[in-house]
Amino acid sequence: MRFGTLDFTPALDSTDLLAPRTAAALAAAPDDAAAGVLVAAIDPGLADTAAFCEHYEISMADGANCVVVQARRGERTWYAALLVRGSDRADVNGVVRRHLDARKLSFASMGDAVALTGMEYGGITPVGLPADWSLLVDESVAAHERLIVGSGIRGSKLLVTGGFLAGLPNAEVLALAQGAVA
Repeated sequence: MRFGTLDFTPALDSTDLLAPRTAAALAAAPDDAAAGVLVAAIDPGLADTAAFCEHYEISMADGANCVVVQARRGERTWYAALLVRGSDRADVNGVVRRHLDARKLSFASMGDAVALTGMEYGGITPVGLPADWSLLVDESVAAHERLIVGSGIRGSKLLVTGGFLAGLPNAEVLALAQGAVA
């Protein structure tokens, strides 16, 4: 399947283009869900959203960014992931903080995000996240027909449906976006 200027193939046929945790999660998913997940190789230097979209002729609204946050309340610290379209910004200090019942919320450090997910920074995907993490999916992501997300590595991207993302383990669909990225 062609999307933008990329040619996508079934992800389970190209596991070399996936992080190990992503490949394992897809292999464990129901056949009907995993069969619809596609992958395409990209230039790792173009993995960041703006550069990727411009180079491969894909709208920022047709991509979803997976953002890892660190939540704290008292002595407890935990992590969660958010999915918002590339054209939107998540309401991290409002909706997300309240939903996670966190006193303080911040973006996870690159080192923590990489170590905890087992994925490359700039390629982190919601597919294969740690089992105890919440996955907060913006309602516009869940409703989108086709979206580009990371594959767990910087050298490829996944093409998935919003329904697939909303059906991932621990996923909750919420109104997370507060508006377009400036």
